[in-house]
Amino acid sequence: MSKTVTLRAPRDRCRQVALFEIGGLLLITPPFIWLSGVPAKTSFGLMALIALIAACWNAVYNTLFDWVEGRLTGRNADRRPHLLRIVHALGFEFGLLVITLPLIVVWTGMGWLEALIADIAVALAYVAYAFIFNLAYDRCFPIVGKA
Repeated sequence: MSKTVTLRAPRDRCRQVALFEIGGLLLITPPFIWLSGVPAKTSFGLMALIALIAACWNAVYNTLFDWVEGRLTGRNADRRPHLLRIVHALGFEFGLLVITLPLIVVWTGMGWLEALIADIAVALAYVAYAFIFNLAYDRCFPIVGKA
């Protein structure tokens, strides 16, 4: 089941991750401050740390997802159908939620349930953002050397 598929170049993947995290930080932090009641400085620090963690997770997750998808379908990631884009975004956010929940509890002093609700709210916002961002990114920066 060996299918050749072209993955994004490392430089392109770095640009994708950087643009995604900067945009997410600018879009998600203000509503988090407003809805959580956590002070702005604390919220921004937490969201920046989560963005850094997410950037690392993003690079690993997207590369692995693209590789598996390519091996199974022979299709490059920029040709991904909408339903699989939804699965992709949900999988990313679920993995990130598992990583970040303890951090939110410790950083903000929230209880586990309150932190879970906050983390899920942030994750849902990011799922919508990830779907739109990745679709736009794939259209603006198609993969060079398509298989």
